[in-house]
Amino acid sequence: MYEKWKTRTTFMDHVNILTKMIVGVLLFFFVIFIHRFDVMLYMAIMMFLFMLIFSGTEIKVVLTLFSIIALFSVTSSLFMIFYGDGIHTLFKWGIIHITTESLFRGLHLSLRTIMVSALGLTIAFTTQVVMIFYSLMQHLKVKPKYAYAFMAAIRMVPLMIESFFQLRNSLKMRYEMIDSSQYRGFKRIKHLLIPLMSQNIRKAHRLAVAMEKKGFKEGPRTYYYYVPFSFYDLIFLAVIAILVFSAFLMADYWPVTALNDVR
Repeated sequence: MYEKWKTRTTFMDHVNILTKMIVGVLLFFFVIFIHRFDVMLYMAIMMFLFMLIFSGTEIKVVLTLFSIIALFSVTSSLFMIFYGDGIHTLFKWGIIHITTESLFRGLHLSLRTIMVSALGLTIAFTTQVVMIFYSLMQHLKVKPKYAYAFMAAIRMVPLMIESFFQLRNSLKMRYEMIDSSQYRGFKRIKHLLIPLMSQNIRKAHRLAVAMEKKGFKEGPRTYYYYVPFSFYDLIFLAVIAILVFSAFLMADYWPVTALNDVR
């Protein structure tokens, strides 16, 4: 999805998208039942390093997106930190009551989000949109007419964005020649919205006619790309299993907080 930022190819680029998605979903449900703070801390750290090493993307891009996700994850846990229950008070001011229990409970929730998000970013950086739909058609028997329709819709998004900027630039030139009362408030929105919708409706109609003429409908098909399961899928499963096992092992031998239950 982020080909223009790719700097190298890793084994994750060769893992089937279905394997990535299944592992991501299973790991999401797995961490829900982890209540040891140290285990979650080590898992988040190792998944972050996994993302940096195997995403194959420019570090600044990875860190920028990860920082945004980390900020939202910490922000979402502030309600639990500020207004959670607990015995050992750290700070109290008005309705804000921060306790040791609520602090670690909120941080634990943030670590869950960060860990899953790091894996999600790795999958996004190492997966092409086209391969997602080819894998769905070949292995889950998704009907080609639906898969190609979604693929075409995704391809339309950059065209829509480009049309928006072109229209906005042309309107800037037009506004220099007319009275400002003609493009204030809702009128300005209409000048952008109506032409943009009409342009993209025409593009979508032409694309639909072209796809119908080329045979994008029911029936058996051949595929230009083949997305098989391979040895790389086993490597990915083994790496994730090692990361999870290592987190439990390090939490036992090198505990940071020794909190066994932060519920």
